[in-house]
Amino acid sequence: MSDAMIRVPSEVRDRLAVIAESRGTSIRSLVQEFAEATLTDEERRERAERTRAYLTEHFGVEVSDEESAAMGRKLRDAFARQQDTAA
Repeated sequence: MSDAMIRVPSEVRDRLAVIAESRGTSIRSLVQEFAEATLTDEERRERAERTRAYLTEHFGVEVSDEESAAMGRKLRDAFARQQDTAA
């Protein structure tokens, strides 16, 4: 595997170093973990479609686009509140 250099401001590098150290890992591993765990918009859409198909097939539940969008908003709001509380 070849390495690549990613330029970030020194404050970001320093923060990544603190996070990595607190987790007992390296910045390299931290960035790799982020890249592997973060879904693209297309991957999220595909996962949502698979979930909808599963719910329909196994539970007879059909989720409309509106219901899906409403649930997405609720999840984003809950996550934002959690982040605000943690700050």
